[in-house]
Amino acid sequence: MKLSDFDFHLPDDLIATRPASPRSSARLLHAEAGGIADRIVNQLPEILRPTDRLVLNDTKVIPARLFGVRHRVGEAGATEAKIEVTLLEPQADGTWSALVKPLKKLREGEEVVFSSDLTARLEGRSDGQGLLRFNLTGDDFDAALAEAGAMPLPPYIAAKRPADEKDKEDYQTIWARNMGAVAAPTASLHFDEALVAALQARGVGMSFVTLHVGAGTFLPVKVEDVTTHKMHAEWGRVSDTAASEIAATKAAGGRVIPVGTTALRLIESAARGGTIQPWEGDTDIFIYPGFEFQVTDGLMTNFHLPKSTLMMLVSALMGQERVREIYAHAIESRYRFFSYGDSSLLIP
Repeated sequence: MKLSDFDFHLPDDLIATRPASPRSSARLLHAEAGGIADRIVNQLPEILRPTDRLVLNDTKVIPARLFGVRHRVGEAGATEAKIEVTLLEPQADGTWSALVKPLKKLREGEEVVFSSDLTARLEGRSDGQGLLRFNLTGDDFDAALAEAGAMPLPPYIAAKRPADEKDKEDYQTIWARNMGAVAAPTASLHFDEALVAALQARGVGMSFVTLHVGAGTFLPVKVEDVTTHKMHAEWGRVSDTAASEIAATKAAGGRVIPVGTTALRLIESAARGGTIQPWEGDTDIFIYPGFEFQVTDGLMTNFHLPKSTLMMLVSALMGQERVREIYAHAIESRYRFFSYGDSSLLIP
């Protein structure tokens, strides 16, 4: 299975840099029973059945991009350097692993000032990343980060425009509550209060799980034989409640439809034994064609990068030829792509 099998040409002007407003007014490509229909996200209550259950990721994105200044006094006198930081994940010792640009401008023990309240000291290096210890912890850290940080927009959006205050709302789901992600579960960005109320009135079930999406979700696949690719690990939890709700839906003959690839990867991690179970830990599950799904009956997801692990995942669910057909239709019909783009409902 070659990396080139998952490639396609995407016109640059189809990459969305802002979301649809209102959220549920985005377009929805509905692929089911061999057909393709062009719909709108707010039509989901008409499409789904009362016996269906959506699985939603309630992770909360932290404003993980920070811009600061390093001050130094040396032989040349007082100097300073601008330092850009993208937080990746907290470590057991209280430090944060982070992408630091330029890391070579920072010595161990030196401090970066991000705001009057927030500073960090470089404590070490690991695999090209910096290990930073902040001057604040707990709620004080969260508050200072919310003030000083910017949303960590995906590279394909950040290359077109900087993050701004609007992204702090746009790049967060309406049910985000468990802080820890550095990328949004973007399929869920299409849901607003009106759509949730309509789905509940229809009788569609909703279960919440938590997967803290890491920056590794944007890492390119660098091997031609995709089966040798090593996935990044992300922390997740499927609660007793979520597992029992999903199991009950399956037992009653209903469909379990994760919203987003993160929710799908998590419930399939929790169902490796054949049935869904409560689960907590790090998952590096890699889903590509040939994968046997245990609980997933469909998927709501945005349109993905060429040659990405997410293209491999949707190809595993729908079949490679079917996905080529769906993406050709999406491009011809000028759907908007990636994190702030339109969505699809894929039912194999």
